[in-house]
Amino acid sequence: MASTVGGGDVARKFRELVEKADRKFARVRDLPAHGGSPATGRWLHKVFKAYTEVWKYQQQHRAELVGSGLQRWEIGEIASRIGQLYFGQYQRTSEARFLLEAYVFYEAIFHRRYFEVSNTSPLKDPSVRFKELRFYARFLLVALILNRRETVGVLVDRFKELVDDSRATFRETNFKEWRQVVQEITRFVNADKAFLNTRPLRYCPIFDTHPDSLPYVARFHAKKVLKLQDAVLTSYHRNEVKFAELTLDTFRMLQCLEWEPSGSFYQKHQKEPAGNGIMKEYSGTSGLIDISLAADLTDPSLPPNPKKAVLYRPTATHLVAVIATMCEELPPESIILIYVSSSSGPAASSSSDSSGGSRRFSKSKFSATHDPNSSPEVHDNKRGYISGFYDSSLCLGSHRIGGSNNIYPGDLLPFTRRPLFLVIDSDSSHAFKAERGEPAALLLSPSRPSFKSPSIVNATQYGSQFTLFLTAPLQAFCQLVGLSASDRDKDVYDEAEKVIKSAFAKWEVMLCSSTRIDLVWAQVLPDPILRRLILRFIFCRAVLSLYHPAEARDSYVPDCLPCLPGFVSPDSEAVESCIRQLAGRLKVSDFFDNT
Repeated sequence: MASTVGGGDVARKFRELVEKADRKFARVRDLPAHGGSPATGRWLHKVFKAYTEVWKYQQQHRAELVGSGLQRWEIGEIASRIGQLYFGQYQRTSEARFLLEAYVFYEAIFHRRYFEVSNTSPLKDPSVRFKELRFYARFLLVALILNRRETVGVLVDRFKELVDDSRATFRETNFKEWRQVVQEITRFVNADKAFLNTRPLRYCPIFDTHPDSLPYVARFHAKKVLKLQDAVLTSYHRNEVKFAELTLDTFRMLQCLEWEPSGSFYQKHQKEPAGNGIMKEYSGTSGLIDISLAADLTDPSLPPNPKKAVLYRPTATHLVAVIATMCEELPPESIILIYVSSSSGPAASSSSDSSGGSRRFSKSKFSATHDPNSSPEVHDNKRGYISGFYDSSLCLGSHRIGGSNNIYPGDLLPFTRRPLFLVIDSDSSHAFKAERGEPAALLLSPSRPSFKSPSIVNATQYGSQFTLFLTAPLQAFCQLVGLSASDRDKDVYDEAEKVIKSAFAKWEVMLCSSTRIDLVWAQVLPDPILRRLILRFIFCRAVLSLYHPAEARDSYVPDCLPCLPGFVSPDSEAVESCIRQLAGRLKVSDFFDNT
């Protein structure tokens, strides 16, 4: 009897701890995902502490709790919440250790099968099945971002089986939304299968560091250099490939702005089952929750990742608010990157913009502040100057919502008071040439993509071409000329990668040793991630310039502001020769005989 009473006390204490942790979890879940404050930090510390207590308690009293009726799925739910907390921290900070720790918890849940119900169990609860489905969706997202391709493949197969089983087992329950999630992840995984992934999208010192340029970078002549500190990433195209709230374009840019662990740091230690069936962990964590993670989960030799806010179909107000928060918190000697991939918005007018969007407001404000004593000529000049910021827009969501989805060049004008690096991937990217604030770095996509077979390759299938050039140059080159992984063996692609690496190293030395480069570019070149983006832009511009006849290049070639030096222009010997060498190596020189 004493044992039974003791078990009841243990179960009651455990439930109290779980309820306390869940209340704190609900509070943290409602905190802003972007930007931080002392209050946010305090609440995060409290919820981590609460779940640490829950996890330790269930480990210390596992036998009593199981005897009192604790189900395995309940342990899985606690661990899933912990993984969700760590992933939320990764989203706020972009620190790889939080992403890796989320993976550790999710992987443990998967291998220990916490949510699976045995064949002999009478329990068939749809609410538990929904928890299991949500767990798989979250684990898939973490595994995707970590680029664990084998794990993703296993999870996708299991996820499909689980959704099919759910439809058969719970016939009275609608699983339509989960079938859509299966379709999303299948499209996402298939989007990259047409290409040969021989290297990570993240900045990898093994591939992306060019030793010959390091002395020039070290003694760079710019008096002030800027470090990439924050980034805002968003994209919207109709029927674009996405999973959850991560589109293919933002996924590629997200990875492109991070550091890739290498060597032993990239390999996770395996787990072995102990005698009681519980998996021993050799990953640096024992299952206990600790914000101070084990050293073997991260690579201490790498710099911290820039903080990134990935926004899914934001309103213009939300996007501007996030940028404003980042600008307010930006440390000295730092720069913000803003990436937008979108089609152009509908033509706006003051009479038709029912949502009170930026163009309508700017026109009314201009009229109200017009000086009646000024001459008509001055007034027209001002009107032309102002309208240049609001003639074109980017659409960040469905046209049905109206102007609240449209972002105009003028909306970003106030933020040029801080160092700004803009990457605009849109058919109306040229509109951002109207930017007239403090000097900012702009990389602008072509108005039209270029493909050998445009009917079978488009942004809804494989993402934006310009973004692909900035994140995976060789893949983009092969897509342009219609090559697939099966067309060339791995040795040929390795040789092609060497050509690109040699070209980038050469251009990097030229840029970093030049005293004729605009100050805007000179200030960001020392940052390795931004420097790589600039080099890839030079590559993209040269490839597309040589691909098209001179008279047809305006719509098909990207642009940048301010201008980069002439010695890295598409027709310079240093650049053109490298592109032709690459085309010759891949036996596609015929595509580049248009000059």
